[in-house]
Amino acid sequence: MPGVRPGRGRAGRVFLIAASAGCLVGLVGGGFRWCLEHADEWRASVLEAAAGLGAAGRLIPVVLTAVGATVACLIAQRVPHAAGSGIQHVEAVWRQESEARTVRLLPTKFVGGVIAIGSGLVLGREGPIVHMGAAIGSAAGRSARLDAEDTRMLHTALGGAGLAVAFTAPLGGLLFVCEELTGTVRPRLVLLTLLGTVTAVAGSQLIVGDGLVLPLPAVPAPSLWMLPVFLLAGMTAGALGAAYSALVVRTLEVCDRLTRVPLPVRAGAIGAGVGALMGFDPLFTGGGDELSERLLSGESLTVAALLLCLAVRFVAGPLSYAAATPGGLFAPLLALGALWGTLTHALASPLLPAGSAGPTAFAVVGMAAVFTGVVRAPLTAVVLVAEMTGAGALLLPLLTACFAATVIADRLGSEPIYDTLRRRMLERA
Repeated sequence: MPGVRPGRGRAGRVFLIAASAGCLVGLVGGGFRWCLEHADEWRASVLEAAAGLGAAGRLIPVVLTAVGATVACLIAQRVPHAAGSGIQHVEAVWRQESEARTVRLLPTKFVGGVIAIGSGLVLGREGPIVHMGAAIGSAAGRSARLDAEDTRMLHTALGGAGLAVAFTAPLGGLLFVCEELTGTVRPRLVLLTLLGTVTAVAGSQLIVGDGLVLPLPAVPAPSLWMLPVFLLAGMTAGALGAAYSALVVRTLEVCDRLTRVPLPVRAGAIGAGVGALMGFDPLFTGGGDELSERLLSGESLTVAALLLCLAVRFVAGPLSYAAATPGGLFAPLLALGALWGTLTHALASPLLPAGSAGPTAFAVVGMAAVFTGVVRAPLTAVVLVAEMTGAGALLLPLLTACFAATVIADRLGSEPIYDTLRRRMLERA
């Protein structure tokens, strides 16, 4: 066209593709969330029916999760990189260390993820949605015959849109791309991600609505003198995050040595163990949204109950990830952080004066700080949790705790979890 340079015309075309592909990410990711919500409801009804069967009913959740884990593992085995979170694969594609997967990855990740997470494994929805979003971005770029660089940018940008859809957090998705997936801020990539996240979240809201993922009652801004307390809370959360990362990697390494045990059998055994925990208390298992919502609403739990739930989920999360099914780490981390924050408040409250920050504030801060200790993306953690909960009044405590968690995890020599998982994936390719 006269007066329009070819470079600008090409850029406009890429932006249009990003917006269109973002809509598809929103519909796919929203559909995935819708399926998981209904799977949770179905699982709850099964557990309720099983409770009325006495001792024999305890076998039902064991069988349910064992079968779900086995089937999901068999599905994931059919496509390379379909097992696990998938975020490490998106990072590897950005670094040009791996090739993008498109056509077969989408149904594999969708169906396998719904079965694995829906059956009660301690896994998050964000991993599959990020991976599917990236696959949609790559497929859109190839279909439009874009060059390799633009296709790679779409792959990464739409992966960020997937995270935005998973938690209804568009700014979190943008920061996730810049801080975690790429470690860089490029104007073109930022614009593509902005377009992708906006259209993706808008598309997902047609299916799952526009409410906060984890709504909480109004929380006043804590006094400035409380910031040292949140600094200490962030330090302990960073240490917990480093320990959790080490356990995830160690569990994977131990399972790797079980060469005589086929992957589906291993997945079934892990599923049976998780199912047994679910039979005792459903809050021990699953992605953790219900648990986080209860803690954020101020539901009172004893210190013993908090410790027990924390210990169980601390071990069940890495075990579930080792089942080699589709599923992420983020959502269980947020639940673990909410537990840790609530427990920190319960232990510290006798030392705090009247009128100081309550358990809800500590739960919100714990979510972001433990996430930071594992993933090492403090800005993403702060914005993601603020968007999920609407806790804008807690920005200073969130920033303070996430700073402390980052420093402590680094000082303990803990590598960001997705760096470790990406290297492990490439070594095993």
